[in-house]
Amino acid sequence: MANLKIREKLTLKPVDKDHLEQFNKLLRYVFQVTSKDLLDSGYEDGELIRSKLPMLERADVFGWFNEDNLVSQICIYPCTVNIHGRIYDMGGITGVGTYPEYAGIGLMNDLVRVALGAMREKGQWISYLYPYSVPFYRHKGWEIMSDVLSYTIPDTRLPKQVDVPGYVERVGVDHPDVLETYDHFARRTHGALIRGEDDWEEYWRWENEDERTAAVYYNEDRVPTGFVIYRVEEDIFHIKEMIYLDMESRRGLWNFISAHFSMIDEVQGKIYKNEPLAFFLDDSEITETITPYYMARIVDVKAFLERFPFAGVKAPFHFIVSDPAAEWNNGIFCIAGSENGRNVISSEPQGPSVKLTIQTLSSLLMNYRSASYFADLERIEADAETIKMLESVIPNQEPYFSDYF
Repeated sequence: MANLKIREKLTLKPVDKDHLEQFNKLLRYVFQVTSKDLLDSGYEDGELIRSKLPMLERADVFGWFNEDNLVSQICIYPCTVNIHGRIYDMGGITGVGTYPEYAGIGLMNDLVRVALGAMREKGQWISYLYPYSVPFYRHKGWEIMSDVLSYTIPDTRLPKQVDVPGYVERVGVDHPDVLETYDHFARRTHGALIRGEDDWEEYWRWENEDERTAAVYYNEDRVPTGFVIYRVEEDIFHIKEMIYLDMESRRGLWNFISAHFSMIDEVQGKIYKNEPLAFFLDDSEITETITPYYMARIVDVKAFLERFPFAGVKAPFHFIVSDPAAEWNNGIFCIAGSENGRNVISSEPQGPSVKLTIQTLSSLLMNYRSASYFADLERIEADAETIKMLESVIPNQEPYFSDYF
């Protein structure tokens, strides 16, 4: 009864730039961002609030208000991602939070439903988010879609120098060759964010600009084909991200890192897909830790499947999907053929069936895990032949996502 009385006082409506200070205040409270954290990241007093203004102007933000006071919010950041070679608009969920005195009365459940409807209206057929609670977002329809591998390499186990025809130059992190190389990489890499100017700003949100350094590898034709973004601090070479378009640039970048041998005790870094780094080292005795990273959710199954690049579908089959938060995704979705480069999706069942939740469908089509893996976990209901068929028609590319919003 008390909960109902609280809800009766609240109004759900869009959050706009006039609420910027309240938006920021709620974020700082929920995520426990202190003034020291801001100063350590290079922000002056009030600068973080101003830096969030472009995001608030670009994004769709919805919140619950108690009169004029913002008490719960969700932000949909407009993004573009590569899904198996197809470019999709993506809704990046961020800025999620509720003051504790308003928790437990279903406010976020309503905000998620409103956010899904808004993404659907804008043609954002898929959504990514970084989960503060994997179980919470699983309950809302998201599922893990990528991992981050953290590694530590002692200086004595760094790769030996190898001959490469190109060379490395240190440049500013906003150098055109860095941006161009990443764009080439993202447009050929499944799962990756296509970064515009605002996305790069968000990429650097919690980095102190005085610590930013980039090293670009150029091949013998002076074409940039890889880069590493890093900092050296307290005898540790910290790799934020390493991008390479071929093995030559990979070797060249590791030559550059190993050249710091006399300056450092170890290298620490992250890889944003399940790449066996130790396998490529002469001495594989290093420390690696794999952790789930981002989650994904299909917003509109029919629209997503129409553009999905299935490989070699020979006969119709259909998904039977259940979705706890988006009723338009509950039902039958049959891949019934193709016309003009798009899949024909029908609500009439044809061929073998694949019964699964929106969470499993999302992770499956992102190819985070295989159909047989999900079948073994009893998260897919289908016969053995259908499982084999799924593994043959879903592109076999591991998702990569290195951003954070």
